[in-house]
Amino acid sequence: MKRRTFLSTTALASFAATSTKAQEQKPHASVPDLAHAPGVEPKPFLLDEITIAELQNRMKQGELTSKRIVELYLERIEQIDQRGPAIRSVIEINPDALAIAQSLDAEYKAKGPRSPLHGIPVLIKDNIDTADRMQTTAGSLALVGQPAPRDSFVAGRLRAAGAVILGKTNLSEWANFRSTHSTSGWSGRGGQTKHPYALDRNPCGSSSGTGAGISANLAAVGVGTETDGSVVCPSSMCGIVGIKPTLGLISRSGIIPIAHSQDTAGPMARSVSDAAILLGGLAGIDAQDPATQASTGKSLVDYTQFLDPNGLRGARIGIARQYFNIGPAVTAIMEECIDLMRKQGAEIVDPANLSTFEGWRDTETEVLLYEFKADLNSYLAARGTAVTSLADCIAFNRAHRAEEMPYFEQELMEMSQAKGPLTEKAYKKALAANHRLTRKEGIDAVLNKYKLDAICGPTAGPSWLTDWVAGDRTDSGCASPPAVAGYPHITVPAGFKFGLPLGISFFGAAWSEPKLIRIAYCFEQARKARRKPEFLPSVNFYA
Repeated sequence: MKRRTFLSTTALASFAATSTKAQEQKPHASVPDLAHAPGVEPKPFLLDEITIAELQNRMKQGELTSKRIVELYLERIEQIDQRGPAIRSVIEINPDALAIAQSLDAEYKAKGPRSPLHGIPVLIKDNIDTADRMQTTAGSLALVGQPAPRDSFVAGRLRAAGAVILGKTNLSEWANFRSTHSTSGWSGRGGQTKHPYALDRNPCGSSSGTGAGISANLAAVGVGTETDGSVVCPSSMCGIVGIKPTLGLISRSGIIPIAHSQDTAGPMARSVSDAAILLGGLAGIDAQDPATQASTGKSLVDYTQFLDPNGLRGARIGIARQYFNIGPAVTAIMEECIDLMRKQGAEIVDPANLSTFEGWRDTETEVLLYEFKADLNSYLAARGTAVTSLADCIAFNRAHRAEEMPYFEQELMEMSQAKGPLTEKAYKKALAANHRLTRKEGIDAVLNKYKLDAICGPTAGPSWLTDWVAGDRTDSGCASPPAVAGYPHITVPAGFKFGLPLGISFFGAAWSEPKLIRIAYCFEQARKARRKPEFLPSVNFYA
């Protein structure tokens, strides 16, 4: 979420909810009102808050099939996402989802499940390539028309595990790397995704559709992507679990990029156990992504082995007190969480601040601007779309201003286009500074100084009002250091203020996912802060 914070200070932003039928409309004209449709309230849902393990058990017992599960989620999407509260988190439904589920049911009956994800419906962000009848557009009308010619590594892993890719989720257009005054959750193709707890609030981050959709029980689990905060911020604000893994644990090939030095996909789920299952399904070495070679001997197919209800016992947790600047409500929740961790046997080191704190803000800006141009140009050239470069995308937006830029411009794209190649000294110097300040002199220094297992802080503040005039409100949180470092970060529901979820973060050294999952799972089981959304028109000041 910090990507939005440095937006206002360094002019950088990084951070659709329509059906295929709704894509034919002008999205900015079809943005729904921020309240329930008259007389329509969500009905009880058979799969509310259900876990992957529970779904697998019901399939094993013959109570459910994958096809029936898909049918139920499709009905839920129609009722909650397209009608009723109209969350608009799903930009497109996979037209082959039912057929895929039926085939997987036959395979299950004949051979048994391929993996814990067999037959499980998954929603993925609309910047993740799928070689099927769905589009991959990053929310931009510029990429509508020709589906991706091949699966991303992520999509291929999901299919190999037997998961059902149910559909694509809306996002902040171009993963929120278009304007310095953007509104999270809005795209030209998909319109505005709404917050499932308070419909006039913002779901945060570029993975807003995945966060809102999974929180609203529109699928079992989802996949988001993050450059700086776009997995953990929507997870925190939408009351779910998000894992931003170590850079290289999950391949980036076939994902519309912002910056290769920070981009990664990550699981988003309603529980740590489901996020751990999905992480194991996504991790792996990919010849098309050299960064994954570093995960050799470190990536696992089963992260559920680290779901330890006593995972905080003896763990040394450092409190990044410098991030407790969001407000008294967030601080009060965090103090409760720190006390709970002590009771669970954790050794608390407070404070355990990062000495480099905001020192890398300007260099992160520089790196992302350079890499966006280089990486997007490479992606578009390989994809074979009508637009073949960043310059083409900028020109498309100008030519389709009414649809693409009714609320905000494309300052970041233009700033990126002005940058030179990645061989320039300014880029290399900025990248080296990023890594030094967030790794050796940042996270690693604090972990080593205090002999910590993890660093802890508030993920983000409570959700702000969606505002197409002023754009996103900036807010503090601890997402940026692990994002810039390329280190793992897990957010877990921590509590509520005015009916809005708040998340707590645990981040640590590279490849420390097992340790973080242990800690996060124990905290989750002790705190039990997750509760399903009620789709209220606005906040409940008494909750």
